[in-house]
Amino acid sequence: MESRHRIYFDNSRAMRTIGDQSIDLVVTSPPYPMIEMWDQTFARQSKPVFTAMEKADGNLGFEAMHRVLDAVWAEVVRVLRPGGFVCINVGDATRKVGDRFMLYPNHARILSALYDKGLSPLPVIIWRKQTNAPNKFMGSGMLPAGAYVTLEHEYVLILRKGDKREFDTGEEKAARRRSAIFWEERNTWFSDVWMDLKGARQQMLDKKVRARSGAFPFELPYRLINMYSVVGDTVLDPFLGAGTSLFAAMAAGRNSIGFELEAGFIQTIHDHVQQAIGTGNQVISDRLEKHAAFVKERLAEGKTVQYVSRLYGFPVVTRQETDICLPRPVKMEANGSDSFVVTYEDEPSAADCYGTDQGAAPVRDTGGEAGPCPGSPKQQDLF
Repeated sequence: MESRHRIYFDNSRAMRTIGDQSIDLVVTSPPYPMIEMWDQTFARQSKPVFTAMEKADGNLGFEAMHRVLDAVWAEVVRVLRPGGFVCINVGDATRKVGDRFMLYPNHARILSALYDKGLSPLPVIIWRKQTNAPNKFMGSGMLPAGAYVTLEHEYVLILRKGDKREFDTGEEKAARRRSAIFWEERNTWFSDVWMDLKGARQQMLDKKVRARSGAFPFELPYRLINMYSVVGDTVLDPFLGAGTSLFAAMAAGRNSIGFELEAGFIQTIHDHVQQAIGTGNQVISDRLEKHAAFVKERLAEGKTVQYVSRLYGFPVVTRQETDICLPRPVKMEANGSDSFVVTYEDEPSAADCYGTDQGAAPVRDTGGEAGPCPGSPKQQDLF
C-alpha cells in the first residue's frame, strides 16, 4: 500500500491542476481576517483590503479579506466530490481599528459563504485552546462596563457537499470498515468541544515565515482525516502553511494535495516530512496502547468486550471495529521537492497484536475476512 502527496506553491484561488469532484476531504486553516499578522497577506492579493485598512475602516477590511477567501471556497466546492466533507479551523478576531474595538466573526462569515455555495453546515467543534495566562483580561478590568470577554477558543467548521457518501462496491465497503476508529476514540473525537489539544509551536528558522504562520497541532488534522475519510482517499489543504495536514495524511494512510502561496515554507515542510515515518509509527503505537489501557479498565469495571479484531486479535467493543487497520508507514521517498510517496507495511507487527490476558476473547480470530490494509479503492489521476 502507498500514499501519494503533492505540494503546489501557488494561489489556491485557482487550483487548475485539480479536476472537478476529485477530492474526498478538505482540511485546512486559512489566514484569519482581521488578525494583524495576516494583513499584508490579504493586502497583497486585494487592493480593497489595502484601501480599507489605510482608512481604518474595520468593517470594509473584514469583508474585503473574506472576499479573497471566497474565491478559494468556490474552488473547494468545485473540486470536492459529492458526499465529501470540508473541515475548516478558524478563529474569530478581536481588534481595535481606528477608535472602535470589536469582534470580527470569521467563523460565521465563512459558514455563510459556504452555505451560499451549496454546502450543508453540520455541527461545529469548539476547540478550547489551553492557555498559560488564566488571569488576563481586556478592557477596564474590574470596572463595569468596559471589559471584554477573553477569546480563548477557535472553531472547526464542518460542512458536507450534497447527501451522505455512498459506499457501493465491495472494495469501497471493505476500505470503510478497515478505516474504522475505536469506540472510545469516537466518544472523544465526535464531542463538540475539544479541550485536550495544545496549540502548535512555531519552531522555524526563518522569522519572516514564522510571522505569517499559525499552524494547528498535528492531532487536529489527524483526527479530522480519520473521522471524515477512508484509507486511500485524497485530502486537500488549500492553505498548507507548515504542512501539518499533509503530515497527518501520511500518518493516516491517505493521499494529500497542498497549496501554499508562501514559498518560504518549503524547508519547514520538508523538515516535517522527514519525520513522517517516526511520527506515524508513534501515533499508531499510542493509539494501540490507549486502546489496550481502555480495554483493561473496562474489564476491571465488570463490563463486557464482545468482539475481537480480525487483523490484530485484540478485543474491541463493537462489530464495526472488527476490521480496523492502522497502516504503519515504513518508507518515504521524495520525487523532487514537491512530491512524496509513503509505503506502508502489509501486516501488523507482532507488537501490535497484544495478548488478552484480561480474560477477553482469544488472541487471534481466524474466522471471517482478514488480511492487509487496503490500498485506495480508486486510482486517482491527480499526481
